[in-house]
Amino acid sequence: MMRESPKATPWGQSYRIAFFTLYAAAIMAACAWLFSSIYQIAPDSRAIVYRFGKPVRVEGAGLLFAWPYPIERVERVPGAERILERDVLALQREQQLSQINSWDRDNDAGAGAGYLLTGDAGVVQLNVRVFWRVSDPVQFALQQPHIDPLIDRLTERAAAVVCVGRDLDSILVTRPETLQNDSHAAQERIQLRSDFKQAMTQSLLKLADGGNDPGIRIERVDITSSLPENAVAAFNAVLAAGQQAEQAVASARTAAALRTQQAQQQSDRTLQQAEANRQEILAQANVDTQTITQLADARRAGLDGGLLQRIWRDKVTRILAQAGQVITVAPGDDSRLILQGLPAQPATPTNSEKQP
Repeated sequence: MMRESPKATPWGQSYRIAFFTLYAAAIMAACAWLFSSIYQIAPDSRAIVYRFGKPVRVEGAGLLFAWPYPIERVERVPGAERILERDVLALQREQQLSQINSWDRDNDAGAGAGYLLTGDAGVVQLNVRVFWRVSDPVQFALQQPHIDPLIDRLTERAAAVVCVGRDLDSILVTRPETLQNDSHAAQERIQLRSDFKQAMTQSLLKLADGGNDPGIRIERVDITSSLPENAVAAFNAVLAAGQQAEQAVASARTAAALRTQQAQQQSDRTLQQAEANRQEILAQANVDTQTITQLADARRAGLDGGLLQRIWRDKVTRILAQAGQVITVAPGDDSRLILQGLPAQPATPTNSEKQP
């Protein structure tokens, strides 16, 4: 009886199938391992190649070949062309209250949560959104888990520095009635975003000088400023009171101007009447003294010509015309005087005549 070959036995066939299966699996794993070293990098991204955990090179967009893991590892980071944004929630009141214990919310810690102090002892709320990009891919990749907290801390510091160096009117419009008259405050409000960005950039430069460069650059800062809810009503009340005061002042000025105008008109009329009376009295005085003035001028010039006698006779004639009796006295005889007689009085009855 002939002996069967090992390949023809069932065990031989099983071994053969298992061998080819493992061989195919090994080939497929090797192919997968080799193909896993090919990466496609998006146009707005960059790739950092780590060799045994150490960054060795930075690659741009396109296909990238690297040794398979664990020899090399590829990490994708945003490229310099991509602008990322971060909505900073750390400045919002709800976020800060959530970090305060419930028994501390009723004291100063809870009252001041989410508010920033201004240079004129006012308070304001800021909602900030930061737009940034990656400037150093390697430094960014090394500190990527800490980038968002870093942006929050830089924003909080910049907000405190910018607000404390400004008054409330240079941050937001609190008094609309003075907006057209306060051009400096309007310019300060426009400059607010630029100063905010500059403060954050200076903080990043200080980190870079200290050897802790996060590898990011601030591009733009959007700021929405608002007043606390309980302060809005107070500001509205102050604004209404100011408007009412201005209306009262305007009414008082109008009344004062009217009374001043009336007083000025009365003063003008009084002056005109006084001037007319003065001219009338002066004219009457000139008429009354014209004769005496002519006489004085004539006697002063030695040209009397009997003017004094004529005036005397004219005046004496008027006087004597009013007298009831005239007694003439010889010149040089002063034994008798001319006395003005009393006017005739009606006869009064005696006491005996009054009695019946």
